[in-house]
Amino acid sequence: MVDGPAPAAPIQRKKRLNFRPWLRALHRDIGYFAVGLTIVYATSGIAVNHLKDWDPNFRQVNLTHHVALPLPIDDDAASKRTLDALGVHETPREVYRASESQLDIVFDKRTFHVDTTSGVVHEEGQSARPLLRIANWLHLNRGKKAWTYVADFYATFLLFLAISGLFMIPGKKGLLGRGAIVALLGAAVPIVYVLLSGGP
Repeated sequence: MVDGPAPAAPIQRKKRLNFRPWLRALHRDIGYFAVGLTIVYATSGIAVNHLKDWDPNFRQVNLTHHVALPLPIDDDAASKRTLDALGVHETPREVYRASESQLDIVFDKRTFHVDTTSGVVHEEGQSARPLLRIANWLHLNRGKKAWTYVADFYATFLLFLAISGLFMIPGKKGLLGRGAIVALLGAAVPIVYVLLSGGP
């Protein structure tokens, strides 16, 4: 056997700490957690952004009904007969004669205009948009103070999702390449709008 130099010991390289798997896991889980709140805020945001075009909380109601004649001469009795015929079991806020032939039955969100000579009843008022109204109520923070903290946590989650998204992918498709260009384009949208519109 020929003696020779001992083989060189392999160079041990320090393992670089790879934070991206943890970042991706957090990004994923917080993203899942924020889905419900995002749907509420996004839907409500679109709705209240068009207040000039529609009422996001209520829809207008205009209906025509008919009740059998004759109606009682007494206003309260005529009101009760009309509401019973229409299947309305609430107590009206006010009942009064708008004219000799018209009896108005007033509730908080609707009014029945009864033509006592023809039996025609015109109903006008508002009907709530249940889910959208609740979303707007939450979005505009009209609930209890506790919702302020929920909204703050949600805003913090959104900041984390935005910032963590910048570092999830390495290389040319990440922040050092394509990702930086796309991020700058997104940041330019509000800046360009403020410059073009003249700002506040």
